[in-house]
Amino acid sequence: MASATSPNSAGSPTSRRTKDKTHFLYIAVILAVVLGAVLGLLSPDFAKGLKPMGTAFIALIKMMIAPVIFCTIVLGIGSIAKAATVGKVGGLALGYFILMSTFALAIGLIVGNLIHPGTGLNLEASAADAPAAPEDGEGLVGFVLSIIPATLLASLTGESILQTLFVALLVGFALQKMGPAGAPILTGIGHLQKLVFRILAMVMWLAPIGAFGAIAAVVGETGVGAIKSMAVLMIAFYITCILFIAVVLGGVLKICTGVNIFKLMRYLGREYLLIFSTSSSEVALPRLIAKMEHLGVSKPVVGVTVPTGYSFNLDGTAIYLTMAALFVASAMNKPLEFGEQISLLVFMIIASKGAAGVTGAGLATLAGGLQSHRPDLVEGVGLIVGIDRFMSEGRALTNFTGNAVATVLIGTWTKEIDKEQVNAVLNRERPFDEASMDDDHQAPAPAPETELETTAAR
Repeated sequence: MASATSPNSAGSPTSRRTKDKTHFLYIAVILAVVLGAVLGLLSPDFAKGLKPMGTAFIALIKMMIAPVIFCTIVLGIGSIAKAATVGKVGGLALGYFILMSTFALAIGLIVGNLIHPGTGLNLEASAADAPAAPEDGEGLVGFVLSIIPATLLASLTGESILQTLFVALLVGFALQKMGPAGAPILTGIGHLQKLVFRILAMVMWLAPIGAFGAIAAVVGETGVGAIKSMAVLMIAFYITCILFIAVVLGGVLKICTGVNIFKLMRYLGREYLLIFSTSSSEVALPRLIAKMEHLGVSKPVVGVTVPTGYSFNLDGTAIYLTMAALFVASAMNKPLEFGEQISLLVFMIIASKGAAGVTGAGLATLAGGLQSHRPDLVEGVGLIVGIDRFMSEGRALTNFTGNAVATVLIGTWTKEIDKEQVNAVLNRERPFDEASMDDDHQAPAPAPETELETTAAR
């Protein structure tokens, strides 16, 4: 079973080696950012000449946008179809996830418009005359017609991400209509997605080089202002995530279930430490499943809600995507109009589902959103490369908390939760048996028909 295999492998030697490698990449990016900033301050003229290093890395990311968007959207629609077949639980979970992710994206836009991160940097892309979105000249009709590609495959080789999105939606819904006959094709696209993410992971090993060149050039051009702007973005992002968890998620949880979110977070303390040390919430998946069942939520609800949430409930990622897009636009002195922000939000709602879990897929989604609306801003993604890793913990912790809250909410709404057990566990009267996780992480897994692709989970 896919969902069981992936979580259980988290404790294997192979998995540990993989996490160690990712940790080395994380350290390398941090060192590259620091060295790039120092070089930019000490030798501005030389640092400006390193800009092509960042530009080349962004070009590699752009190369991956179309296949990432296509695979995740097609598989995402297939996952929705599977989850919907489990009835009330699946329907409630999907409805809640879409609503909450949209709300998180909106919050990111609101905060970004309030603090205006990146303002004053006045950076210019080397391709300042990049093509604009196809909205001028022929109005709405021209824009709609431009979404339709010349051929089905042209959407995967052209520069219009909206065409890729359009074809991915068509393919996804067509596979739904095919029923069991479409299952082998979905499986094949699943294998293609693994290949795409493997290539993307290889590209991300060049992130330290790209980050070094991009940060050095930016600091060399703007001085300390760039460092201050990036610090403002990171601080604002973390404050926004904290408020989202405490106020939004905590408020909904308290009103609907009477559960105190801080008690729930205390109960999940070990998982938070694990996530913080690895910058990934996927490593805590088996423990979340086991702990939610111990909390008193029924196995069917946990089996549907948790895997679905790991692909569709990306609150922290949603906040990050919108704030990062506004930061790039402000830094390049090309702010997004309100209409562009709303259309970008709609794009992110669709494109972010399942795409933010693999290292670098968040950057690809961000670049894809900008490419589809404002191609002249894509090069500015290089600014985010250097600080993306600094915000990964915030994204993972927020996503994880959102999934834990969602599980309790869905259990309450479907009356599949033992409230006496919830109170006893959260009051530390019935502690979780850590020894139960030692037997090869035998966490309960969802039934085959409710399994979702969790490789893209954070």
